[in-house]
Amino acid sequence: MEVCDVIFRALLSLIALFFVTKLLGKKQVSQLSLFDYVIGISIGNFAAEMTTDLELSYVNGIVAVLVFGLVAFLVSYFTMKSITLRRFFIGTPTILIQNGKILIDNLKKSKLDINDLLEQCRVSGYFDISQIEYALMEANGRLSILPKGEYLPVTINDMKLKVQKQGLCANVIIDSKIMTKNLKIIGKDEIWLEKELRIKGYKELDNILLATLDINEKLVIYERSEQISAFNVLE
Repeated sequence: MEVCDVIFRALLSLIALFFVTKLLGKKQVSQLSLFDYVIGISIGNFAAEMTTDLELSYVNGIVAVLVFGLVAFLVSYFTMKSITLRRFFIGTPTILIQNGKILIDNLKKSKLDINDLLEQCRVSGYFDISQIEYALMEANGRLSILPKGEYLPVTINDMKLKVQKQGLCANVIIDSKIMTKNLKIIGKDEIWLEKELRIKGYKELDNILLATLDINEKLVIYERSEQISAFNVLE
């Protein structure tokens, strides 16, 4: 049946796209350069045609997706080895604001007008561009901003405060289940955890949605809570 053929092609193209994306890595998903964007559109187009055009051999579609994926992988590999290739395929940052002054020529090179620049600044949290010392348009199209000295946020170091050790939190309970492996990694066991839970007044795990332990051995517990009706909230 024709419908079954479309379903089969769709699943096949999805599998091919998944493995190609895995090959290219997370960078392809999170930060698209111009080259990555072109490759992504092309691969998506091949996958769509392979799914919907029943006269097209799905083998040819798979080969096209794999070839484009391989080219993208090779470009990614060689751009890590060569600065020249990196600049050609990925691009370089462009300074849009320097020493508080807007560089009109660089705006034109980036195909932006003043309204685009103001919008990007607002998105970054700067509604007054007089607070900006430098602004750079990154190769992936994002705007990086360095504010003027008087507008820099105050840091712990500026205030001469004592800083606690920082690190990732370990999830020791998820959905009322003890994560034994996580406990072992951080050098704890279930006996220690149950003791800490009793100290905090928890005799059972049923009401615990999540429990985390940070590097300073601070145990934080998140209880299950009943969903509040929207009508009750509005009343």
